[in-house]
Amino acid sequence: MDPNRIIQALKGTIDPNLRIAAENELNQSYKIINFAPTLLQIIMSEQVEFPVRQAAAIYLKNMVSQYWQDREPCLGEVVFPFNIHENDRQQIRDHILEGIIHSPESIRAQLTMCLRSIIKHDFPGRWTAIVDKLSMYLQSQNGGSWYGSLLALYQLVKTYEYRKAEEREPLLAAMQIFLPRIQQLLNQLLADAAIFSVLIQKQILKIFYALVQYSLPLQLINNTLMTQWMEILRAIIDRDVPAETLEVDEDDRPELAWWKCKKWALHIITRLFERYGSPGNVTKEYYEFADFFLKTYAMGIQQVLLKVMDQHRQKQYVTPRVLQQCLNYLNQGLSHSLTWKQMKPHMQTICQEVIFPLMCYKDEDEKLWLEDPYEYIRMKFNLYDDQALPATAAQGVLYKAARKRKEVLPQMMAFCHQILMDPSPDPRNKDGALHCIGALADLLLKKRMYREQMELMLQNYVFPLLNSPMGYLRARSCWVLHCFSPLRFHDELVLTNAVELVRQDLIDDKEMPVKVEAAMALQTLISNQEQAKLYIRPHIRPVMQELLHVVKETENDDLTNVIQKMICEYNQEVANIAVDMTQNLSEIFIRVLQSEEYEENEDKTVMALGILSTIDTILTVMEDHKEITQQLEGICLQVIGLVLQKPIIEFYEEILSLAFGLTCQTISPQMWQLLGVLYEVFQHDCYDYFTDMMPLLHNYVTVDTDMLLANPKHLEIIYNMCKKVLTIDAGEDAESHAAKLLEVVILQCRGRGIDQCIPLFVEVVLERLMRGVKSSELRTMCLQVAIAALYYNPDLLIHTLENMHFQHSPQPIIALFINQWMNDTEFFLGLHDRKMCIIGLSVLMELPIRPAVLEGVSAQIVPSILLLFLALKHLNTPRLVNKPNLVANAGALDEDQNEEIPSDEDEVTENRNAMQQQPTMSTSSAAEEEDNDDEDDWDNDCFEGTPLEEYSTPLDYDNGEDEYQFFASALLRVQNTDAAWYQCLIASLSDDQKKQLQEIYSISQQKGSTAPKGQ
Repeated sequence: MDPNRIIQALKGTIDPNLRIAAENELNQSYKIINFAPTLLQIIMSEQVEFPVRQAAAIYLKNMVSQYWQDREPCLGEVVFPFNIHENDRQQIRDHILEGIIHSPESIRAQLTMCLRSIIKHDFPGRWTAIVDKLSMYLQSQNGGSWYGSLLALYQLVKTYEYRKAEEREPLLAAMQIFLPRIQQLLNQLLADAAIFSVLIQKQILKIFYALVQYSLPLQLINNTLMTQWMEILRAIIDRDVPAETLEVDEDDRPELAWWKCKKWALHIITRLFERYGSPGNVTKEYYEFADFFLKTYAMGIQQVLLKVMDQHRQKQYVTPRVLQQCLNYLNQGLSHSLTWKQMKPHMQTICQEVIFPLMCYKDEDEKLWLEDPYEYIRMKFNLYDDQALPATAAQGVLYKAARKRKEVLPQMMAFCHQILMDPSPDPRNKDGALHCIGALADLLLKKRMYREQMELMLQNYVFPLLNSPMGYLRARSCWVLHCFSPLRFHDELVLTNAVELVRQDLIDDKEMPVKVEAAMALQTLISNQEQAKLYIRPHIRPVMQELLHVVKETENDDLTNVIQKMICEYNQEVANIAVDMTQNLSEIFIRVLQSEEYEENEDKTVMALGILSTIDTILTVMEDHKEITQQLEGICLQVIGLVLQKPIIEFYEEILSLAFGLTCQTISPQMWQLLGVLYEVFQHDCYDYFTDMMPLLHNYVTVDTDMLLANPKHLEIIYNMCKKVLTIDAGEDAESHAAKLLEVVILQCRGRGIDQCIPLFVEVVLERLMRGVKSSELRTMCLQVAIAALYYNPDLLIHTLENMHFQHSPQPIIALFINQWMNDTEFFLGLHDRKMCIIGLSVLMELPIRPAVLEGVSAQIVPSILLLFLALKHLNTPRLVNKPNLVANAGALDEDQNEEIPSDEDEVTENRNAMQQQPTMSTSSAAEEEDNDDEDDWDNDCFEGTPLEEYSTPLDYDNGEDEYQFFASALLRVQNTDAAWYQCLIASLSDDQKKQLQEIYSISQQKGSTAPKGQ
């Protein structure tokens, strides 16, 4: 392969004028043998221009990710798809490590991704040599090869990071060689603070973290080895960062290698403590290790972390992630008496001088609020970002300490109260105090001593700040009211005052972060306080309009949830503004979808989904307001059209739900047109969404059956969609839904002249049945279509089956169908399916001209029906399950709920004691518990309907066919007209079965005598 030709083509891809021709050249060449190794040569050649090497690296990465794995031809294809030839693969395996070691950073990044793909497919099977080669470079005295080799080793470990323990054997065998060497290397470099040394240290720590973070290989890392690693980690956390790093801008310091080293060391020790080193909270294989970890390392490490916390307290710089990890470690230490005793003397200082300042409004908050309030809102409500903030970790430590260690809550509340009482404190301290109190609201509401003071606290310290000149204090006050919204107010005026102040902040405040917090607070107050709900009722229109305005401005998904909850709380009042609200939401949705950053910004997708969900809520609430639903239809169709036109597949589920909501009462001509549009979409890319379409398709069949049948195209679309799902590999769930829809059509149109459809419906389901079915649900649903056809017109079905032939089926189809049905009667579950089966068997036994196969199964028919009736009887029996424990455990709401543990006890010790005491309960109560468990199983298995029963048919209506009367009448007619056949049917019945049969006759007579006239 001529390298120069490839170099010229790669050069062309960088030039916009030559790009298309260059890409065509590469696309014609990449399958030629030796192309991929030539790319690697170009990447490694220092004589080639850097941009060309970079382009080659990207092209190779894409080739390896697509074509490295051996691939077989697709079903029905003969030609094998392209794979990189094994000779080329071997050349790449032979040289890629050198490429990683010697290439510049940006190229190295592409090559390590190549290596990851290669390891995934070839290690250990085709490439055990990587271990020897890596070992050689790591053992080398030439430090220049270490960093690249460690990057390669990291890819090996990452490949196995989340594998089950038993699947990690190849990695652990390799790490027997590598672990001692990387530990030795780390020890050797520990005292060297040069950047190259620290980068290598960081990479070793990342390797160790990936090795242990999901599963700790105790066979590889014994206690002696772990002790050595813990000493190294402690030393890294404890060592000083070079003074010159303080000259770097504070925003850039977290990216410095010295701080990243500390961050990864903390990642490791925190993960070890949380997952393997916390007695009582670990799985069985780590019991011994957890005890050893707690007694041997936990306090020594914690001592260093307390020192780091103290450095932060004294205003020495510590990066946010390091501080966060320190707090996470302390959080874990709160559960154990050993670590708590060491922490306890420092706890008040930590709470007041570390945690409290972190929870106060800061300069960076102020800067963001002023420069970009919308970004401020996004940051405050983004859960993923929030997890990395020290303030979140600080709040977690404060909450757990106050919940588990009795000294903490009174001290912290006294501290916060003192700040709030100070007539002229720093306003930011007030924010911090309220942040702490709000974070502890859950605990304070459980303790009578505090609960009874909270109303006064809100009145004295929170309400005045709702009118503060400082926006952040108004926002914080709203947040505190949100936290205390479940409080039982003794004075109604205090509650209405709170609601009015929050309403004013929502409607009148000029600062958007305040409006957002006010919206959250108002909704939770309304949901928790009936009086608040009544107070806001006259103001609901301006409140909802303002909420829509805030959503439009901020595109905050949490607020769409607020609107949905408000709609449900005020469904009657919303009726007057439903159309305007939906129009507003539609405009916001269209704007979000058409914004330039939509494709790149995941928050935009979440927001759009929230809007669709809110429109759906409005439709659901307005279901009984026909004239409003008609006005909403046009707006919703715009939204549906936009999603289908783009198309945006991730929104299909939501728009199908909207279409369902628009077709529950009546179906307009525009909605019938939508059926044709959906059929087009379905044919292109929507097989996966058939189950989401099902509620809408069911509406088309059942809500306006006249129009369904008036235009043959409508029924043809329904049939074609079901047929497509049943003939391609759409999955058995979708296939069950398709069969169900066919059954619904047959039952809905019984007596409506769809005889020409019956053979088509029956053929498609029986053909699917012949191809083999795994789930009993799909098998019974396919049978049920044919059973519905039997009920629709017995002669038509028998004629259809007699004239039906499938390849590879020596038996007549009618015999296959009836035998399969008789074998599967026990798998008909739920109310509808059993009823359908009973009615079908009743029709079958009454056939005037019986197929020969019936003679062979005659003794099974009535016993099968009796079993189905027995199951129905269980379904219809009211359940009075006695669960005394639920009553015993329900404490009075006003009682204190105490979760504190003494200082000399572990949180887990309590759990263990509870477990040890459990066996002492009496044998009878233990037996009762077992019985209750069985009842729960029975509840779940037998009393629940099947998911497909949601799709009702005329059989399921109150005036539908009664199975008792239908069966009893059929059997009596057989007895009167064909005594010999009647004897065949009942000859094998036991005495119990005969008794059950008499009960069914009695129930049938009772139902007949009590049935309303005209039924």
